Amino acid sequence: MVRLAGENETWGYRRIQGELKGLGIVVAPSTVWEILRREGIDPAPRRAGLSWKEFLRAQASGVVACDFLTVDTVFLRRLFILFFIELETRRVHLVGITSNPDRLWVTQQARDLVARWESFPFRFLIRDRDAKYSGPFDEIFGSEGVTVLRTPIRAPVANAFAERFVGTLRRECLDRILIFGRRHLESVVRAYVAHYNGHRPHRSLDMNPPVPRSASVTFDAPPGSVIRRDVLGGLIHEYERAA
Repeated sequence: MVRLAGENETWGYRRIQGELKGLGIVVAPSTVWEILRREGIDPAPRRAGLSWKEFLRAQASGVVACDFLTVDTVFLRRLFILFFIELETRRVHLVGITSNPDRLWVTQQARDLVARWESFPFRFLIRDRDAKYSGPFDEIFGSEGVTVLRTPIRAPVANAFAERFVGTLRRECLDRILIFGRRHLESVVRAYVAHYNGHRPHRSLDMNPPVPRSASVTFDAPPGSVIRRDVLGGLIHEYERAA
């Protein structure tokens, strides 16, 4: 019965008793309950609840997350980057960069993002509790049938996919280059996002990029046929087979 409870999280002790009876094992409901309690197995409603990690894994294809990151220019001006990331593919969408991310600006960015698709392909949106996400921001996604999930207070791990991208962007790009202004930052981040989406391998994607530029092919060719493409003036290198 312990195995049945572990393999069927929605089964209560009565359901398990019935299954055991079908197997020719007759026990009292109280016996099933006592054994499960002794093994530390919670009642069915508690066992059936998905953890946050399990929810994300099960619903990844329909979940998109958003977040802000800040960048200070050499002139000590702070800029804000708003981006979205698809959980299943890890594809990043750079939405906008501004020095004043007020509610009107954030709402307009949400409207522009939704307009990119004829039908918005996601069911859930993960965001933090930043006041910049106003009611109209949520309403735009709600009109597309999207459920907005707000992360708990001071729980960045709840938006781990977005946080991981922020860390990667900083380590591989922003921490290694001086930013002079908004246009410069936008040019740099767009170039990196193109690299991130189209070339950079991801362990969670079996070492493929989110949006491969071409099908992965195995070659038996000498190393001299590999060429290097420089991104951001050589800050990042991409390698590919010569035509």
